[in-house]
Amino acid sequence: MDDEKGKCLIFSAPSGSGKTTVVRHLLRHIPELSFSVSATSREPRPGETPDKDYIFLGADEFREKVDAGDFLEWEEVYPNRLYGTLKSEVKRVWNNEKHVVFDVDVEGGVSLKKIFGERALSVFVQAPSIAALEERLRARSTETEESIQARVQKAGKEMEFADKFDRVLVNDNLNEALKSAEQIAREFLEV
Repeated sequence: MDDEKGKCLIFSAPSGSGKTTVVRHLLRHIPELSFSVSATSREPRPGETPDKDYIFLGADEFREKVDAGDFLEWEEVYPNRLYGTLKSEVKRVWNNEKHVVFDVDVEGGVSLKKIFGERALSVFVQAPSIAALEERLRARSTETEESIQARVQKAGKEMEFADKFDRVLVNDNLNEALKSAEQIAREFLEV
């Protein structure tokens, strides 16, 4: 992938921090960007579109692609919930002469930054507090109580990764966070 010319914007955060909202905003406002669709072994949530929100694979198919070397990075985020970045997605974006934007979990973000180095800018999106993050997860109404508690517990550990990112974007006020994200992205891409 070294012969490609594109850059990468990596947005990572604990669940509920607002990274997906930030990424969607950037995709609407910076036409030079294109989304790298992550692969997952989990079932689609209501309203999710296959190959747009995620590439949905069965766990066996996911593991076969891992064994074949098709992933740049992958991990088992929760038991039997695999997530990863397919090499083919990055190539697709770069072949369309766009820059890649990733919406990935924290460990995936750290891995992608290591892979792409200076060609990538990694941004950690942070909720103002764990309590605010839990409130946002509850407002989604897509998670069980058990799932919310697991995500909140994981978020506490993920917050420790913030210093491994090039930038930290605190999402306390959504409009301000979106403006800041756009400025950060434009400066990095020079668009």
